[in-house]
Amino acid sequence: MKILKSAALAASVSFVPFGVAHADEAPSVAIPVATADAAAEAADAAEGSAIIVTGARGHSQRSVADSPVPVDVIGPAELKSTGRTGLKEILGNIIPSLTMPALGGGGTSASVRPIAIRGLSGDYVLVLVNGKRRHTTSLINNLSRVSGGSTPVDIDLIPTSAVGRIEVLRDGAAAQYGSDAISGVINIILDNTKQGGDISLTGGQQYEGGGDLYQVAGSYGAGIGDGGFVRIAAEAKYHDRAKSVAEAIPYVYPLVNGQPDPREADADHVIAGGYGRSNRDKIVNTSYNAELPLGDDTTLYSFSTLSYRNIKDARGAYVASPTGYGGQANAQGSSVLPDLYPAGFQAYRRIWEWDWQAALGLRTQLAGWAVDLSTSYGRDAVKLGAENTLNPSLGPDSKADFFMGRQKQDLWVNNIDVSREFEVGFAKPLNVAFGVEHRWERFQNVAGEPDSYRDGGYVIPDDGSAFGDLYAGRSPSPGLVSFTGTSPADATSLSRNNLAAYLDLATDVTPGWFVGLAGRFEHYSDSAGNTFSAKASTRIELAPGLAVRGGVNTGFRAPSLAQTGFSTTQNTVTVIGDERVSTTSKFLPVNSVAAQALGAKPLKPEKSLNFTAGLTYENGPLRLTVDAYQIRIDDRIVKTEFLATASNGGSAVKAILEANGVDDVDSAQFFTNAIDTRTRGIDVVGEYTLDTAALGTFRLSAAYSYSRTKILHVIDNPAELSSLNVTLFGRQAQRDLVVALPRSKVVLTSNWSSGPVKALLRATRFGQYTESSNVAASDRTFGAKWVTDAEVGYQFTEALDLAVGANNLFNVRPDKNGAIAWDGSGQYGGFAPFGLNGGFWYARIGLKF
Repeated sequence: MKILKSAALAASVSFVPFGVAHADEAPSVAIPVATADAAAEAADAAEGSAIIVTGARGHSQRSVADSPVPVDVIGPAELKSTGRTGLKEILGNIIPSLTMPALGGGGTSASVRPIAIRGLSGDYVLVLVNGKRRHTTSLINNLSRVSGGSTPVDIDLIPTSAVGRIEVLRDGAAAQYGSDAISGVINIILDNTKQGGDISLTGGQQYEGGGDLYQVAGSYGAGIGDGGFVRIAAEAKYHDRAKSVAEAIPYVYPLVNGQPDPREADADHVIAGGYGRSNRDKIVNTSYNAELPLGDDTTLYSFSTLSYRNIKDARGAYVASPTGYGGQANAQGSSVLPDLYPAGFQAYRRIWEWDWQAALGLRTQLAGWAVDLSTSYGRDAVKLGAENTLNPSLGPDSKADFFMGRQKQDLWVNNIDVSREFEVGFAKPLNVAFGVEHRWERFQNVAGEPDSYRDGGYVIPDDGSAFGDLYAGRSPSPGLVSFTGTSPADATSLSRNNLAAYLDLATDVTPGWFVGLAGRFEHYSDSAGNTFSAKASTRIELAPGLAVRGGVNTGFRAPSLAQTGFSTTQNTVTVIGDERVSTTSKFLPVNSVAAQALGAKPLKPEKSLNFTAGLTYENGPLRLTVDAYQIRIDDRIVKTEFLATASNGGSAVKAILEANGVDDVDSAQFFTNAIDTRTRGIDVVGEYTLDTAALGTFRLSAAYSYSRTKILHVIDNPAELSSLNVTLFGRQAQRDLVVALPRSKVVLTSNWSSGPVKALLRATRFGQYTESSNVAASDRTFGAKWVTDAEVGYQFTEALDLAVGANNLFNVRPDKNGAIAWDGSGQYGGFAPFGLNGGFWYARIGLKF
């Protein structure tokens, strides 16, 4: 990862004169225009001296080199030099501590991949845009095994062409920014280049077919008023699903008198289209960023993003043949009605999503104080659907396409922030910043059409067919196969208000000794209640270029409204031992009567205690940082096991559910504050720039991240379940928290340029990880892998450049480990952080004007 380190960017980055950062804001920056790639090159060549805005308040100006906490700055050239086109994958490629599983689990998390930072879910990192809190997604990862139950910010809905740079603060910052900032802060600073434009075209494909990518992206800036600007950006992307990495299965039709059906010869036996890159995505992201001076001391500013995403995701492949189920008739197989799908089917989840956020603010001076007034509103609105599936309980009259419901998340934030410097006799003035914030948020889960969830009462007839011989007299499960629409009983609308106040003090007590203190109080109108967070940080320069730094902070994460109110009823397959059992399960809202009858309690905030200590060294072209940390989180919110399965509560739990109005359900689960964890780790970043007259410039970097999470405590079963044979939080769920992601990641990067020619070579080592089971003998461990990315570019003119490259150059895949599943999937597992589909080549052409 590059952390820029010459004085060039210091000259091209100016700190906003007012320097005010509100309760969810780091101050914005102004980066002047440069022609062609000069600005990007200067930015990516010099960040050790760049003024950072994340983690600093008011007039406190800190650079990457002298920050008391680790901050990484990712410049525009580094964001550009990759064939990846979404911010999740771009940052996952650059930031060692950020990972994403290839297939985190089912539900919408299979379509919109969850992220993890420092081994913790994306819920524990706060995302800012121009220093303003970004709204979260409405799509809860309820079926994901990795980062399960999370509702993080979806940064893929921010156009990459709009980004000026990204600052990543790797430390707890809840005392400065509020809820969610436990493992760090990602501040996406929009490009504010006042003049000129750019456009790029990118195309690519997986080595072995599929995964076609086509993207056009661009931005344009123009001056307005006296010294103001407006810059607009847009990108449109089409990314197809890749060729499935599943193996062929032997039969898709039931056997006829013990022999293969003659139709097998023409059947497609690779049915698991969702194994690997399963999405077909169409995305349009747009934005603007604008400022207008209203006088010498007053500036009006505004920015916004607007996105549309259309996803068609292969989710669930089904055949009528029982061969994949051990040769026995199976409830899941009975749901594939041959009258509609004689060869089985591949179901598709549909997502139509509109996402937007707009901010308006005024910075001014009042009686010597810098004042920032701002308001922002954001919404993520999703329509869910299903295609090429059926509701088998409706029989042959079932249609194939369904409207499953809607999910919406709203966030409105208002801030007043004030700062000023005071001379109190220290080496530098004491910076005093304080402010208040009001937040309103709402989560809605809207019902779908009745056919997507109802029981039509169909009974499979004994019609003399091979299918009838297997399943006659059975009643297929109600609702859709593979998905479940939202019923009126599962629909909900929740909202809450939040009031917060903070105080931030910072100064250099003596030359070379920085001290910062911050405190924040928050009040929520729901069960999250009141919280207080505090932070202390320091940096001591031991010798020129050599310093130690560290801090301690408390933090919190309020339960999301989705975690409080989400409810769904779904047909699923639960693995009990080595047997696949089809069940109807219900995810209960934690405040529902049925959940409380099972011992659920109102969710409370997760609380954290963070320690960090590090060493920094900088000498000319060499820069090295080493930072160790510990993050303890108490009362972490997790999903319970499925309660009322044959091995987990059985008929006793089912009786409790029925007594509280939940009928025709085999099992249920809910969110609960169940565990305490401790995460320890270390981040090491080293960089060196070598300028040669004959061979060009080499910019070398090496980054290493290691984190290990330990479960310190699991709550006892609540009194309502204490006498039952119930496991509230089982072996698989516990191990998914501690071994499902690689503990270590190494990123080695060489960036070379000579005249018009540029080349990037990056090698990333992902450590081993384990996909666990509730039975230890079924665990699968996948070994460490090196994955190589390469890109070569040529600058034809100041305005025109071309680059070609490959991600996963040597077509590396996970180890083959474990038996192939009934649908042909599973040989590579599902958690591979570098994907399952191997190499991807691309080409990109850019034009500046």
